[in-house]
Amino acid sequence: MPENLTIEVNGCELPAKAGMSVAAALFQAGEFRFRISASGQPRAALCGMGICFECRVTIDGQANCRSCQILVRDGMVIRTS
Repeated sequence: MPENLTIEVNGCELPAKAGMSVAAALFQAGEFRFRISASGQPRAALCGMGICFECRVTIDGQANCRSCQILVRDGMVIRTS
């Protein structure tokens, strides 16, 4: 059984499971807008393989992290735009 973790997304503490990607945790939490494109369009994970770069978020202060390629960690702080 996966370990229960707590992550912070845009200031709210949310549950997550060890082994899931940040993108999966965001979707599970009902967050479907990860960033805003240069033209003002909402973007979220598209390819799920790290190729499209649509899933970029800020993780623990580091901007432009591909959320589909990073596994959640307990206490991780995630910001979408």
